[in-house]
Amino acid sequence: MTVQRLGFNTRVSFPTGEAARGLREGIELFRAAEELGYQSGWAYQRHFDNYLSSPIPFFAAAGQHTTRITLGSAVLPARYQEPILLAEAACTADLLIGGRLQLAFSSGTDVWDAVFGAVATDARTEGQRRLARFLSAVAGEPVHTVTDPRPAGGPPAGTQLRVTPPSPGLRSRIWYGSGSIASAVTAAGQGLRLITGTILHDVPPGETFPEHQARLVAAYRAAWTAAHATPPPPVAVAASVLPATTAALRETYAAYDLERRTHGPAASRPRGALEPALSAALPAGMVMSPVYHGEPDEVAKAVLADPGLSAADELVLFLPPAFGLAENVRLLSDLARTVAPALDWSPAT
Repeated sequence: MTVQRLGFNTRVSFPTGEAARGLREGIELFRAAEELGYQSGWAYQRHFDNYLSSPIPFFAAAGQHTTRITLGSAVLPARYQEPILLAEAACTADLLIGGRLQLAFSSGTDVWDAVFGAVATDARTEGQRRLARFLSAVAGEPVHTVTDPRPAGGPPAGTQLRVTPPSPGLRSRIWYGSGSIASAVTAAGQGLRLITGTILHDVPPGETFPEHQARLVAAYRAAWTAAHATPPPPVAVAASVLPATTAALRETYAAYDLERRTHGPAASRPRGALEPALSAALPAGMVMSPVYHGEPDEVAKAVLADPGLSAADELVLFLPPAFGLAENVRLLSDLARTVAPALDWSPAT
């Protein structure tokens, strides 16, 4: 197994009343990861909670404190994005940080329709519609052609409007956060890169998370090869890989694993955060990734034996949401120093 890129995924979380500090520490986390040689950093979008809600301005700010590491969303639910406004913001941020922006999307759900407005179609259909319009906009295609009569102060009839400022390379750095084989195949046909998370859907009974993840990655690459004349792009997978270099860390990571297995996605929340609807009793067909923790050698062997992780080009460390800056930096450092060399990873310089 060779990991070409090493990254991390953070919620940029904060206890209630400490949002400013949480955001500043989120920027510091990206800076520290870059110093350790990490090639990518990812941040999740979560509305109305103690986590990052608006990744684009955060990336624009973090990019002023880093020079090399890529900054990506994992993921933006497309259902609640205004495609053209998002394209303008994304292109602007990408130019400000030197073409290092990576945006990963999901279709999204209808959980916040009461806030953002309901639509006539289902959430996935609407999410895919908005994603397609965003992709067209960042690719530089016209978003509208002006017709008569000429609006006051507007351009003449026949003018084709395009998003400005343009960032020509951004379209090639758009990903899809896939949790199922069907969505991975669709993403390949759309020319989107693939990143998988720590929960998979539509998993047959008896199939483990690593086994299904390996099949998902293989299906994506096969679909890409069938649809495009170019080789498949690198695939990224998120994983909980926690090498413990002290007895205290072994206890901490074991406790996190137990909490995750007993509370599911509700595990590890900052003080004051809302409790997610999903618990350890996941719906049928939904499976959560394992947590690899313990002595570094044991963790490295477990990662190497995982077929889903072995299929990836980029390993993205999922950071426990309740961890603070010091805990996260220690984990990033220990992973890079003890486990990553066994995966043939070389830090960026």
